[in-house]
Amino acid sequence: MTNQHPTRRFALRSALAGSALFPALLSELIAAEDPLAPKKPHFAPKAKRVIWLFSTGGVSQMDTFDPKPKLFAADGKTLGVGGGLSLEKRPLLKPRWAFKPGGKCGTEVSDLFPHLREKMDDVCLVRSMSTDNNEHFQATLAIHTGSFFAARPSIGSWLSYGLGTANRNLPSFVVIAPHLPYAGTQVFANDFLPAYHQGTRVLPGKEPVPNVKPQKATAELQELELGFADALNKKHLAARATDTDLAARVRTFETAYRMQTEAPEAFDVSKESDDTLSLYGVTRGDTESYGWQCLIARRLAERGVRFVEIIDSSSSNNWDSHADMGAHEPLAKMIDKPIAGLLTDLKQRGMLDDTLVVWTTEFGRTPGQDGAKGRGHHPACFSSWLAGGGTKPGIAYGKTDDIASTVAEDKVHVHDFHATILHLLGIDHEKLTYRHAGRDYRLTDVYGNVVKGLLK
Repeated sequence: MTNQHPTRRFALRSALAGSALFPALLSELIAAEDPLAPKKPHFAPKAKRVIWLFSTGGVSQMDTFDPKPKLFAADGKTLGVGGGLSLEKRPLLKPRWAFKPGGKCGTEVSDLFPHLREKMDDVCLVRSMSTDNNEHFQATLAIHTGSFFAARPSIGSWLSYGLGTANRNLPSFVVIAPHLPYAGTQVFANDFLPAYHQGTRVLPGKEPVPNVKPQKATAELQELELGFADALNKKHLAARATDTDLAARVRTFETAYRMQTEAPEAFDVSKESDDTLSLYGVTRGDTESYGWQCLIARRLAERGVRFVEIIDSSSSNNWDSHADMGAHEPLAKMIDKPIAGLLTDLKQRGMLDDTLVVWTTEFGRTPGQDGAKGRGHHPACFSSWLAGGGTKPGIAYGKTDDIASTVAEDKVHVHDFHATILHLLGIDHEKLTYRHAGRDYRLTDVYGNVVKGLLK
């Protein structure tokens, strides 16, 4: 999983370039150099795939997954916000929603997520997440790439590079994003990794993957056109025998051709049962709702897509609730039932055991008031959760102080979070590297520890 040049295959191709054997071996070499071919992990994995649910804007920890009774009692009092931030003193703001225990484990979740609260027996909740920047762009970039300032490959791209795909007829990394988050397309970019590992963006609607359906031409005509293009590509490649990237690129055209049959079927939920649609809150004919997006994520995961991300927000706002925390309510209502339905559906199908579901945001929000009724950005602590894929279910890991201002116990930094996710997929985060600009890079940079307390 470490990129090294030149390779033995590179030398072999150089030796064969002028040989009569080269044309016969060309197709075998292309197949052998398929960058998306399945690869063995470093050790036996617990999870085979990831569904990553990202709530953009900074979800408030004390209003969702981290109950703070003392913050209710301290409403309006002026205290230092803390958390290592240099902020002016501001009145504390009590949470707007009550907390109740969920599932047999009794993990408390606020009334913003009544459906998800009942799934807490399957959830590994982390209340002690921490990041290093209080600006949306940098924090969003970091939770996706491990880098706060410079563009780096997304975690989905790293997994595509490290493990390949189980279905060559579909992309290895798919992002369902009706609206881009802060940092834009950088959150699913491949950066210096080969282009095959970039996330494929899907826009919910009647044609989620445009230009996949064949044009109005006969199948025979299309095969002739593609066959001619293939012949030209291979002739071009034969004159450039040492260009392994070019050889692999030829394979991407074949993938695009095969997607014509498999991709439309993957995005067609018409054959799903009424009971399944109801789980996600989806009505027949729906091709846009968050429930539809979660259902598509399940369908892609079961068809071998390695990493599926869903980025939630509305056309008018996201979770960045400075003026009024009430803005959290419609967003929570939009995702609550679909996410609970996704967990139920995966479990019923026996997929939750080897599918890792991750929910996160980029940072939390201040216990102090910011604006009339809102909260400010707060990187010192926030909540995230994982489910399935070898995580310990029914637990709440880590603690914050009495007002959710700073981590009091078992801090989980973004780098630790990434290291743990890679570990669950059978990858040693220190060994998944790629040489670029004279040095080896990795998702966790030079940091990160696997959080053993989150593992079964």
